[in-house]
Amino acid sequence: MKHTLKENRDFRRLYHRGRSAVSDCLVVYAMRNKQGPGRLGITTGTKLGHAVVRNRLRRVIREIYRSHAGEIRADMDVVVVARARAVSASYQEMDRAFVRCAEKTGLIPKTNKPQNSGS
Repeated sequence: MKHTLKENRDFRRLYHRGRSAVSDCLVVYAMRNKQGPGRLGITTGTKLGHAVVRNRLRRVIREIYRSHAGEIRADMDVVVVARARAVSASYQEMDRAFVRCAEKTGLIPKTNKPQNSGS
């Protein structure tokens, strides 16, 4: 990952002005970036567990972001906050949660899934 958010002010800017979406294991904040390519920031609080647990979550979130990089708008800054449920969630659950949140915030265009009409 080349472009990451590191400055506290950048995280605060996204928390206050960015669009957010919540799932059971992740919170995603997204906001348009006028400076250049989109950046990713990841927050894993100490309540989630020891360093090994938090680092594993960061690796999983980075990989999920990387795997959807082709779909994600290039001009968006993103902060992903891991919640307590993420510790026990599988990769697939976190991936689905990220995609749902990314669609809600406008990071990824909504997929048009065929709906059953029931008739």
